[in-house]
Amino acid sequence: VQLVESGGGLVQAGGSLRLSCAASGSTFSINAMGWYRQAPGKQRELVAAITSGGGSTNYADSVKGRFTISRDNAKNTMYLQMNSLKPEDTAVYYCNAGTFGWGTGLNDYWGQGTQVTVSS
Repeated sequence: VQLVESGGGLVQAGGSLRLSCAASGSTFSINAMGWYRQAPGKQRELVAAITSGGGSTNYADSVKGRFTISRDNAKNTMYLQMNSLKPEDTAVYYCNAGTFGWGTGLNDYWGQGTQVTVSS
């Protein structure tokens, strides 16, 4: 499985961005997916997660009510709509996918990351 993020950039506080994560390869094996972020000098943290069918989502308290995770399995793409952005949202955002196969077991895949910078 290969994951490619896009949509990052520079935005003013209060603005919005939409991140995309396009999956390719053995996409049939992808189960839950999520977005993580890592700010300079900080540990990588889970921002939002979504189940395989998209029926269940979870968010970090710091982004609840502002960010929305979604996925379009027909397009093998996951999204993160980020509204009311704050300077503390500045980080590299990573796409993550969990897969399962009886021959390959449980695996974890990461994208290369996309930079989000929010100016005050």
